Amino acid sequence: MESQETTTTTTVGLNMESPGLSTEAPGAIAKPSPADKPVQEWLEIGKDFLSKIYDYIGEFISDNEKLLVNLLLIFLAVIVVKVTLAILGAINDFPLLSPLFELIGLGYTAWFVYRYLWKESSREELKEEFKALKSQVMGKNQ
Repeated sequence: MESQETTTTTTVGLNMESPGLSTEAPGAIAKPSPADKPVQEWLEIGKDFLSKIYDYIGEFISDNEKLLVNLLLIFLAVIVVKVTLAILGAINDFPLLSPLFELIGLGYTAWFVYRYLWKESSREELKEEFKALKSQVMGKNQ
């Protein structure tokens, strides 16, 4: 014996007089319920915050001006170093420029050694120039 299951479908009609459904005409704006009061409070807080956001940002910037300037300078320095390395990498890809720059570097190094490091008097001159530069950078007058 095989059992046969039958399914029946029932249609449930809309009962307009049930307590959960609205009987207002379509398109009418419902009045806010007391449950919407916290939402309204949050909206007011949000409007107040958005109206004062420029004041908050200006106050933050004026309080932390040195820190922000230092962070900006560090960020810009990192960008400059990356761009410089990218340019040098692009120049290094040219077949004749890389050996040419190496020759220029070797030539400048040879000139520097001959000019400042070859004789004792020129080494003293280099030492004095370095001390003058150091005093200018450090702000000391000697």
